Amino acid sequence: MALEIRPARPEEMEEFKSIPATVFLPPPAERSEVPMRPEWTLCAFEDGRLATSYAAWPLTMRFNGKGVSAAGVTEIGTRPVYRRRGHLRKITTAHFELLHERGEQPLAILYASQAAIYHRFGYAVVSMFNEYSIEPRYLQFALVRPGTGAVREAGDDEFELFKDLYRRFCAERTGYIHRSKITWEAGVLASPPKGGVLSRVIYEEAGEPLGYIIYAVEPHPVRKSTGPWQQLFVRDLVWLTASAFQAAWNSLASMDLVRNIKCRAPEDDPLPHLLAEPRMLHSTSYDGLLARIVDIEKVLPERGFQEEGVLTFEILDDLCPWNQGRWKLETSAAEASITPTGEEPDLVMPISTLALLVFGQISATEAARMGRLDVLKPDALPLWDRVMRTKYRPFCADQF
Repeated sequence: MALEIRPARPEEMEEFKSIPATVFLPPPAERSEVPMRPEWTLCAFEDGRLATSYAAWPLTMRFNGKGVSAAGVTEIGTRPVYRRRGHLRKITTAHFELLHERGEQPLAILYASQAAIYHRFGYAVVSMFNEYSIEPRYLQFALVRPGTGAVREAGDDEFELFKDLYRRFCAERTGYIHRSKITWEAGVLASPPKGGVLSRVIYEEAGEPLGYIIYAVEPHPVRKSTGPWQQLFVRDLVWLTASAFQAAWNSLASMDLVRNIKCRAPEDDPLPHLLAEPRMLHSTSYDGLLARIVDIEKVLPERGFQEEGVLTFEILDDLCPWNQGRWKLETSAAEASITPTGEEPDLVMPISTLALLVFGQISATEAARMGRLDVLKPDALPLWDRVMRTKYRPFCADQF
C-alpha cells in the first residue's frame, strides 16, 4: 500500500467533495455553498485513490475580547473501504506540524460527528449549546421590561448594519468567528429551503439599532389537518441590551401558525431565566465547538485576560511535542506573555485540559475535581480560576 498525504489538486475537487457528502448524507440545504480551495485541503491518497478528505478554513475567532487566527477543520470523511487504517491520524499529525511550521494558526477548531474521534488528537469540547423547541404561546416573560423601542423589518440595503451589530455583540465573547460577506450569504442570510421564508428583524430605540433576529419559517415536515403547520428556525440573534433581547423574542410570540420555534443558544443564554414557564423551552444540551491548542507559545498571548497573574504549568502532549514541557504565563489586562521555564509548576495537565481552561469552559478548580489535571500547588488554584475566567461562556453561532 502506497500512502500519500497532500492537498487535493483542482481537478480532484469534485472527488474530494463526494467523500463527506457520501459519509454524512447531508441534504442539499445543509451543504456549504462556500467554495473550498484546493490549497486548504489535506488528504490521504492510497495507491493513488483519494481515501480520506480533510480541509481547514482560515478563520479568525473571538478569544475573550481579542481575535485569534484558527484553522476551522471541516469536510472530514473516509471511504468505507479505507477505514481503520490510521489515515485521519496521519493527516491530523501532518496538519499540526504544518500549522506549527507556518506559525499562523495556533488553534484548530471543529464540530464533531463524534467527539470521541477527536479526543484522541488532543481536542476538547470547549463549548456546549442549548437547543430550544418552544411553542410561540409560551414566550411569556416573568419580568416584563417595558421597552421604549420597536422592531422593524430590515431593508435589503442594511447589510452593513447587521455586520456592525454582530461585531459589537461578539467583541468580548469567546468562540464567535469573524464573518466575511460570503460567510453571511452562505450562512444566516442564505435562502431558506423551498417553501420557506427568511425574515430579518431589527430592534431600535430612538432610532438607534440595538439588536436583530434573523429566522426562517418553513412548512413542518409532518403537517396535521388542524392546528399550526409551520416551524421557525432562529438563525441568528444579537442583542446589545436586555430590552433588545426581550423584544426579539417578543416579536416571535405572535406567530400563530408556527407549531414550534427552534433555536441554538449558549449556556449562559438569558431566556431560561426570563420566561414565566422555562420548562416549556424543552431545552436539550449538546456538545458544540471542539478546540485543539496547536502552538502554546503563539495562542496564549492572543487571548484576552482581565486579571494580572503569573501561572506556571506543565503540559503533556505527545502529538505536538513542541508544546510538551513547563511554561510560565504572565498576564495583565493589557497583554500576556509565555516562556519556557524550569520552575516547579502549579499544575500538570494534558493539552486538552488547557483548552478547556483557556476557553473558560471549566475552571482549574473544577478540572482538579474531575481529575483532568494534577495539582502540585493547591494555593494556586484560586489565581488560576480568576485569570482564566472569561466574560461570557464560550459559544459559536456559525457552522463550518
